[in-house]
Amino acid sequence: MNARVDPHVLTRLSNRHLDALEEETIFILREVAAAFERPALLFSGGKDSLVMLRCAEKAFGAGRIPFPLLMIDTGHNFPEVTAFRDRRAQELGAELIVRHVEDSMARGTVRLARPDEPRNPHQAVTLLEAIEELRFDALIGGARRDEEKARAKERIFSHRDGFGQWQPKAQRPELWTLFNTRLHPGEHFRVFPISNWTELDVWQYIAREHVALPALYYAHRREVVERRGLLVPVTPLTPLKPGERSETRTVRFRTVGDITCTCPVESAAASAAEIVIETLAAEVSERGATRMDDKTSDASMEKRKKEGYF
Repeated sequence: MNARVDPHVLTRLSNRHLDALEEETIFILREVAAAFERPALLFSGGKDSLVMLRCAEKAFGAGRIPFPLLMIDTGHNFPEVTAFRDRRAQELGAELIVRHVEDSMARGTVRLARPDEPRNPHQAVTLLEAIEELRFDALIGGARRDEEKARAKERIFSHRDGFGQWQPKAQRPELWTLFNTRLHPGEHFRVFPISNWTELDVWQYIAREHVALPALYYAHRREVVERRGLLVPVTPLTPLKPGERSETRTVRFRTVGDITCTCPVESAAASAAEIVIETLAAEVSERGATRMDDKTSDASMEKRKKEGYF
């Protein structure tokens, strides 16, 4: 992912639109706090959830965020990210709730077809169990419309039925900033305050606000192997296959999901400003460039969202 943009473009690139995006996000976060009894913010330790946390700090004040942070842990997350997640929650004085896919496996509600099957799609089961256990009526997520086709269809206040499912043909209209938050017992909402942001907006905001991120987002040396056009990190969870040869490259992660399905991109960008330049030249969305689990079909994300995925 080599940038072909004049580095001096940063001096001409306006970020005034970030004020409007931030204001909208803060408004939505406050609407959630006012309209729901038991909301929670889905927090992975990734860049989008960290941007939302910065907006939540501005909306409510540090140490006063009025909802807990919820993490669904597959057990295959990057250790650097989970450590950063814990540290950031402690710094904010926020309650962090972690629920584990492995616990769902122990209960028998998640069954893998094979031991090395990616657990990422199974997060939906653990998430729905957490919603039932903790009686959440709204979950705030960091999805953006520019990431993927199914996410582009979804409303900011996305209604989920009593089974936790999303019905794309039965979404509620959102006119101006009027949101229908009515719920029947057992139903809940997924709320996406940064729906209207793009990857470029996120990185401009990170650069402007000096938002701290896990080091994986920036250039580092890593052993990888190329598969199906993606660079797969060589780890105990993603070992080399017979006949493959790895190489060490300078890479960074555009997104930091489950190790078994998240790939880095080749990059020398070591700062948010340098990533802004790279993102200006990017021709593939971050999920399209880095996620093995989205390669199965064009409808894979929509199918998972209907089943209760984020």
